Amino acid sequence: MSSSPRVAESYAPFFPSARAAARSRRRELESRLLGSGPTALDDIDCLELLCGLDEAAAAGVLAAFGSLPEVMGAPAADLIRVAGARAAVRVKLAQELARRHLQRPLRLRQVLSSSSAVETYLRASLVGAPREQFRVLFLDKRNRLIADERMSEGTVDHAPVYPREVVRRALELHASALLLCHNHPGGDCSPSGADVDMTRQVVDAARALGLVVHDHIVVGGQQTASFKSLGLM
Repeated sequence: MSSSPRVAESYAPFFPSARAAARSRRRELESRLLGSGPTALDDIDCLELLCGLDEAAAAGVLAAFGSLPEVMGAPAADLIRVAGARAAVRVKLAQELARRHLQRPLRLRQVLSSSSAVETYLRASLVGAPREQFRVLFLDKRNRLIADERMSEGTVDHAPVYPREVVRRALELHASALLLCHNHPGGDCSPSGADVDMTRQVVDAARALGLVVHDHIVVGGQQTASFKSLGLM
């Protein structure tokens, strides 16, 4: 019976040779990172360095979740179960730092002129989420980001949306426009009929109060679909 990455890692402190090998491996990765840049590290190397795991444990974590983006977006409880609490804290912190870094440009310039930046930000925010989330980017009169808020979270294929709550929150934030977003955990970013109906309800509720809904973006894995580009709004 094989040990889990977390259990295998826990034995290392009791064996001096294992500790020495771990230190040597970490110094080698750090040297490669600083000398040749991040592209010199593969996904397993990155997880080793970020989480403080050995190579086998990092490979096990990657295999458990399927890819590095899924590791970064995995729920904390799942990360703790597979990799341990220390690794989970480091992964969630790295994800949040990346999200803040990607969000900053959206606060400084028009969101509508930065569609690729918006999509990258939304993918980073939602990849790996096990349940559907409905999020709203609230924009000012210059179409700069005021806030990105999760309005609801549901099951693997549905998140309840309440149009009146969306427009109420927009008024509280003094927003002038909205950009809607939700994810499809299954990976297919194609909008469903229910997605289209819900979007129309939000657009109608917003229009009644003088608010503009610019688009609705669906994130499925590393792919996105725009309602506006598809002619659905």
